[in-house]
Amino acid sequence: MFTKILIANRGEIACRIIKTARKMGILTVAVYSDADANALHVNMADEAIYLGPSPSRESYLLAEKVVDAALRTGAQAIHPGYGFLSENAEFCRLCQKHSLVFIGPPVGAIEAMGSKSAAKNIMEKAQVPLVPGYHGDDQSPAIIKKAADDMGYPVLLKATAGGGGKGMRQVWSADEFDQGLAAAKREAKSSFGDDTMLVEKYLIKPRHVEIQVFCDNHGNAVYLFERDCSVQRRHQKVIEEAPAFSMSESLRQKMGESAIKSAQAIGYQGAGTVEFLLDADGSFYFMEMNTRLQVEHPVTEMITREDLVEWQFRVAAGETLPKKQHQLKLIGHAFEARIYAEDPNNDFLPATGKLSFLQPPIESKFVRVDTGVRQGDEVSVFYDPMIAKLIVWDENREKALQRLAKALSEYRINGVTTNIDFLYNLATCQPFINEEIDTSFIENNQRIIFHDNEQALAGELPMAALYLVLSMEQQAKAQAKNTNDPFSPWNTTYAWRLNEAHIYPITLAHNDVEYQVQVEQKRQGSSSYYLITVDGQTLDCQGNIEGNVLYTSIDGYRSSATITERIDQKNSHISLFHQNGVFNFVHVLPDCGDAEDNQGNNDFAAPMNGTMVSVLINVGDKVEKDQPLMIMEAMKMEHTIRATTSGTVEAIFFQAGEMVDGGAQLLTVSVDE
Repeated sequence: MFTKILIANRGEIACRIIKTARKMGILTVAVYSDADANALHVNMADEAIYLGPSPSRESYLLAEKVVDAALRTGAQAIHPGYGFLSENAEFCRLCQKHSLVFIGPPVGAIEAMGSKSAAKNIMEKAQVPLVPGYHGDDQSPAIIKKAADDMGYPVLLKATAGGGGKGMRQVWSADEFDQGLAAAKREAKSSFGDDTMLVEKYLIKPRHVEIQVFCDNHGNAVYLFERDCSVQRRHQKVIEEAPAFSMSESLRQKMGESAIKSAQAIGYQGAGTVEFLLDADGSFYFMEMNTRLQVEHPVTEMITREDLVEWQFRVAAGETLPKKQHQLKLIGHAFEARIYAEDPNNDFLPATGKLSFLQPPIESKFVRVDTGVRQGDEVSVFYDPMIAKLIVWDENREKALQRLAKALSEYRINGVTTNIDFLYNLATCQPFINEEIDTSFIENNQRIIFHDNEQALAGELPMAALYLVLSMEQQAKAQAKNTNDPFSPWNTTYAWRLNEAHIYPITLAHNDVEYQVQVEQKRQGSSSYYLITVDGQTLDCQGNIEGNVLYTSIDGYRSSATITERIDQKNSHISLFHQNGVFNFVHVLPDCGDAEDNQGNNDFAAPMNGTMVSVLINVGDKVEKDQPLMIMEAMKMEHTIRATTSGTVEAIFFQAGEMVDGGAQLLTVSVDE
């Protein structure tokens, strides 16, 4: 076994690998860029080597520097993690040249699966079922379009060198094809330096089911069951679960054996994932093989009780697989939710900023948190905005889903916008509970997940208002204890007014709709109760706050909700987590005349920190509403800046390739009269 390894990755990935290495007594070497100089993975490792500036192409993607770092520190092997150089055949070859063990598959396997079109040819020969499509060498747009026309729409365009949803577009009609192909090729070129495309038939209601395979150097191969990864946005996974729901033992065996056949067809060694599309009729089709460990591997670890990174180390060191197929047992059910710094309400736009407060749920045999950040760390524009992976397990799907909802409600993050509310709403919505899931789940259930349907809010508005009043009273009591005169009228904790009722007027906004709420405080002995009026209806309310939980009694109905509150420069943002989902409210403070009125201002501000990819217009051009004007990229995602109205471009302040600060003015368009 190795005594020292270098980890050619960062963040959560590196931290995950370090934990297993430490358990096995293996020393670790981390690598880092400027942005990661004080990162958690650097502090956890036994040694660390600086690679270069923050952009990954100037640091983590420099194969020669990574190999040199391993040689300098005496590492015997390199674990590439997942992402960056993990599926780079040239990097694997470079490791071999310098007698460093690459903890992954051989060069030939990486090369065979590195091209989606070549992979399909191999799988076709191995008699693994394939989705109908074109993956030929002739890349002329006319040929690709003819293949799409012949197959019939919808079709899916994919970069052959792609991964993570990059260089991928759904095309629903012939009219959309040219624009979709151009966008997919541009993204593929930017992400992989290769814009070769394939096109295949797009299945209407498929599930994305992947099989975890493992092969050693002695001819042994096993599958460690399956994961359902159907819930995706922008072709990137959001919540994964293992095992897949509604999976018969015969179908599981068929898919597992097909996955092993796929791996053996390319002489595979180590951990790999074979991804299939599973149709409603039980037929399945090979999609691609990832020649590395997957981000979602923890759900497989939870249901098998196996450490897959340890398996990787042992196979790379020449050992046989720790278990045979018949020795592997499927135990319970697990979910993984990816906690991202992003704004789901703004098309999942990545967010950056400082993690001013970070409190994950308490870990146990049921709850696991894989992360690479700590409180006070920055979410950088240079890398993927994932903060953590929240993994839960229990004896069946229903109980595991309850664990997931509870753990999400206990996750506390301030300083950046996150997708926690979105994940909670998704995990608690009835279609997800009922397993009515396919790869279009989010789009098909958007109104439910985002609470876009009309809400009566009969229970939620009083709860939010009661929380505000109770928290103000808590603050007042705390302040009173620290003053010279705790009985001063300025320190009273009720809404005293001379000859007036004790009323708090509160404005709460939900989904951009404002609601006026009145809270009248009543005294009964030493305690208080509240009459809360919403839309002319007055409710008798009582409550108390214990930690982050609000306990309420509203007209005799007792309930509770977990509360989070985030305060920005203007307002307080409140989230109520309870059985009906997350309800987000903004406590709208009175406008004292300080806010600027920007209505009618058609200057475009950058929605995020990032890089300008393309400028699609020139000064003097006439533009129409919704016309694409610019394309920005940040954290591996493209964002299109569109015209908000028709007008004329007056000024452009950034060109392609330039870095842009979030909020910076991009261009000015004069509005047509």
